Amino acid sequence: MIFYAKKSKKKSESGIYHIVLRGINKQIIFEDEEDNVKFIQTLKEYKNKSGYKIYEYCLMGNHVHILLQELEEGIETIMRRIGSSYVY
Repeated sequence: MIFYAKKSKKKSESGIYHIVLRGINKQIIFEDEEDNVKFIQTLKEYKNKSGYKIYEYCLMGNHVHILLQELEEGIETIMRRIGSSYVY
């Protein structure tokens, strides 16, 4: 499973981002409830390590929406951690 994410064109002054992660070619990334739980656990785990605030998230079959604010680490590092950990 591989995520596809577009690069942001400009840094947010507030540090708040609407992130959309999609499976390549609209591949399903959440096949069952276990996948959903694993992704949510990954968000929580890296929230403590990377220091970000989650406002909302919505898990769909082939993509996820996350509204978060970077606080300690940059958004690039945060998303790399989340994506790599979940895919692994």
